Amino acid sequence: MSNHLQVAFLNEPESNENIRIDFVHMKKTLLTLRAFNHKLRQQILKLLDEKRKMTVTEIYIEMRLEQSVASQHLAIMRRAQLVSATREGKYIFYVINYKRIKQIISFVEDFVA
Repeated sequence: MSNHLQVAFLNEPESNENIRIDFVHMKKTLLTLRAFNHKLRQQILKLLDEKRKMTVTEIYIEMRLEQSVASQHLAIMRRAQLVSATREGKYIFYVINYKRIKQIISFVEDFVA
């Protein structure tokens, strides 16, 4: 089964274009937007923006979360490339991927315009 769909706009005589929908790419886009549009993850991003870099321990203590909850949300944000993790000795620090955030904001602004 293909992950692409060919759509012909039969009701628009001026347009004889086919639009190719890539469902894999669309799913990745939706997961990224879902990762960004979550209250707790937005709070984590705000905290990281204030502190610049933090360990998961610092995050869950500051936010009064269970360690597993903080780790799960950070994993979702890592997969969406909202944050990146870097190892420094025995610690893993999380930082905001501002380039990715800027891309998402630009995409959303273009989409709703």
